[in-house]
Amino acid sequence: MALSLQEQLLKAGVADKSKAKQARAEKRKQKKRKQPVDNAAQAAAQEALAAKKVKDRELNQQQNAVKHERSVAAQVKQLIDLNKQSRSKGETLLNFTHDNKIKRMYVTDAQHKGVLAAKLAVVLLEEEYELVPIVVAEKIAERAPQSVVYIAEIDQAVTDEVTEGTEDWYADYEIPDDLTW
Repeated sequence: MALSLQEQLLKAGVADKSKAKQARAEKRKQKKRKQPVDNAAQAAAQEALAAKKVKDRELNQQQNAVKHERSVAAQVKQLIDLNKQSRSKGETLLNFTHDNKIKRMYVTDAQHKGVLAAKLAVVLLEEEYELVPIVVAEKIAERAPQSVVYIAEIDQAVTDEVTEGTEDWYADYEIPDDLTW
């Protein structure tokens, strides 16, 4: 029976198990160190890993940009849907420009005056023009400026005319003294 030197020393009691284990570990480490390291292959692998990281980072940025665009579009759609003015009984023609073309839509008289007084704005939602309050149009412009089609520039003469028309409706009527509210 041929025992290794290490086993023979253990049997004889000259060496203990922990030292034998330590010697085996040292032997394995030396074997690994003796294996030639291919620097060119290692460098190529690191370059490939770095290129993959860059490519993954760019892909993540593109995906985040797409998610952000979808989020903004959903916010704009929701703002318009919740705040659009009904134009169902509109008989007054409102003319405005969009992309250097004159566009038309039928609105009520009050809505027409609101647009001229810059209280309402025309916005574009899925190829449809809608009227929303100016405050909402400003929020939409922060998110997607291309959705806001027309906001009237306030002309003082038009504003005075609109405000005078609304204040003087009952000027011709006499209010009785005995009227109680």
